[in-house]
Amino acid sequence: MDNSANCKNYGVPIYGAGWVPSSALRSVVEPPPDDEKDDGDKPSPAPGNYVVLAGGGGEGNSGIRNALVVAQFDFDSNVLSDEPVAKEGTGGDLPYRMAIHPSGDGLICSMPKSCRWFDWDIQRADNLSLGLRSSERVLEPLQDVGQQLALTFNNEGSLLAVGSEDGKLRVFKWPSMEISLDEANAHASVKDLDFSPDGKFLVSVGSGPCRIWDVSKSTSVASLMKENDEIFGYCRFSPVNDENQVLYITTMRDQGGSISKWSTTTWKRIRSKRVVRDPVCAFNISPNGKLLAIGTIEGDVLIVSSNNLQVQNVVKKAHLGLVTTLKFSEDSRALLSASMDSRVRVTIIKEEKKSGLSLWIVILVLLIAIAVFYAANNGILPLELNSILK
Repeated sequence: MDNSANCKNYGVPIYGAGWVPSSALRSVVEPPPDDEKDDGDKPSPAPGNYVVLAGGGGEGNSGIRNALVVAQFDFDSNVLSDEPVAKEGTGGDLPYRMAIHPSGDGLICSMPKSCRWFDWDIQRADNLSLGLRSSERVLEPLQDVGQQLALTFNNEGSLLAVGSEDGKLRVFKWPSMEISLDEANAHASVKDLDFSPDGKFLVSVGSGPCRIWDVSKSTSVASLMKENDEIFGYCRFSPVNDENQVLYITTMRDQGGSISKWSTTTWKRIRSKRVVRDPVCAFNISPNGKLLAIGTIEGDVLIVSSNNLQVQNVVKKAHLGLVTTLKFSEDSRALLSASMDSRVRVTIIKEEKKSGLSLWIVILVLLIAIAVFYAANNGILPLELNSILK
């Protein structure tokens, strides 16, 4: 296993991960008002970016603690912190899935029976740093509801969608927790959820067809059907709300893992392309909409162009075990991946280099070569080439 600076083992099998929004960091990195300053030594802001990780050993006596872990990543040096900067234990409850509020208010975690809310906690020791603390706020509608396999906020943070192991799908208004959509049998089990950029639609993936929900009308508006022996895996809307918006869904067949593109106006399949031989176990899209990321059960991470579905980069054996979660940074510069092997990796996104000469340069060279050939053999140039060369 690679022991490079951008790959660290934090001793906890990871099931959920995310980048802490810049809005949550402002109170950490911004200096206090002038009237709060003093002449003594003051802690300096911590550089870099924060990632939060959720996982643990579960309810058994494995000796592995269940916890939320906060670590730092420095883009300039491409280094993850050797040790967590903070760790919040969750007792006997394994934090399985999590969703960070877009405004940076905190995050929600699904536990085996209920969901819990956590607040950011500013640590002011020698240096300012960011931690987490369990909130006193209780999410009543999500108590004793069983394991939730999918959690997501819409872009504005005004809606929270949760999908359960028993197939129940619900959408709540945030933060009031007023129910907006309540479907008892969305799927046999809900595997993945995602809101469209404008928050109008919600896509759900589980057993059977992929379903599209009109959130404002609280009803299903489309069912996306599989082809032959396909199995739907994960779903993401393109984050740009324009006429070219599409929906991406991962699918599995005997031949391997594919990505399919669907129209968000007709809900028809546009195209599908196989991108990997192994089963896909994690999927995400960059905030700028240009890249897709998939993780496999073999621990590989692939970065794919959303435009033509071509694989741009492969990190072979990025993890020892199956990849459990993938998240792009806010600026789409980096990809966070985690696994049950307790390792966390940050992969810096390198821009695809354009190789070879421009097509127009190649055409011009060919035209000049033809012109020289004509001139050498006939002493004249064709009128078309003569006009071009002039």
